[in-house]
Amino acid sequence: MKTVFVTGAAQGIGQAIAARFSRDGWRVVLIDRNHEAVEAAAAELAVEGGSVRGVTLDVCDEAAVRACLAAEPRVDAVVTAAGIYSDREFFDLTADDFRKMHEVNVVGTFLIAQEGARRMQRGGRIVMISSRGALGGRRFAHYAASKAAVIGLVRAMAMELQAREVTVNSIAPGFTDTPMTRSAPPELFEQWEKLEYRGKAASPAEIAASVAFLASEDAGFITGQSLFVDGGKSLGGLGV
Repeated sequence: MKTVFVTGAAQGIGQAIAARFSRDGWRVVLIDRNHEAVEAAAAELAVEGGSVRGVTLDVCDEAAVRACLAAEPRVDAVVTAAGIYSDREFFDLTADDFRKMHEVNVVGTFLIAQEGARRMQRGGRIVMISSRGALGGRRFAHYAASKAAVIGLVRAMAMELQAREVTVNSIAPGFTDTPMTRSAPPELFEQWEKLEYRGKAASPAEIAASVAFLASEDAGFITGQSLFVDGGKSLGGLGV
C-alpha cells in the first residue's frame, strides 16, 4: 500500500486531500498542529475503513518532521497543504508579517518536501499547494510573495529530482469554500463568490481531485508545473 503524508490535514483543503487519498486506497498520514482536529479527521477516515495515522506537529519543526516521516516504512507522496493567511494593507505590513508568512508557507513547505524526497524511491510524488494569490492582489502582498515562492520552489526541486524520477508539482487553488474563508463575514464571503466565474467558490473536493491526479501514475511525465484550479479566473488575473 502506498503511503502519502498530507500537511494541514485537519480541515479544509488538506482534510479533503487526505480523504481523497484514503478512499483511493492509500495509507494516509494526516499532519496538523491542531491535535484535536487532526485526531478527529483521522478517526473519521478510520471509521470508513482507511489506513490512517494522525500526527500533531508544527511543519516548521525540522526534527519533528524528520521523525514523522521516519516512523513510516515508505514515503510515496507528500502533499503540502499547511499554510497561513492574513489580510493587511501594504503600508500596514511589517517585516515580522513577512517572516511569519514565509516561515510557514515556504520554509514549512520546503522542510517536509525535502525530507520526503530523501526517502522516496523512483516514482515518488510531491504536490505543493500554492494559490491563485501568487498572481498578486490587494491586501496580501506577504501572502502573494510566499505563494509565488512556492511555485519557484516547485520548479527548482523538479529540476534537481528529475533524474530520480520524483515529480514535483503544485496546485494553485482559487477561492475555495473552507473554514478559513468562511471565517469572513457572510456578506464578504458572498461578495467574493460573486467574483468567481461560476458565482460560487470551489469545493475542497475539487482541489483534492487535482492533487490526486498529480500524485497518480498517470502523471509521471508531468513535473515542475503549477496547475491553477480556479474555474478559469486566473485567465484575467485577480481583478480585485
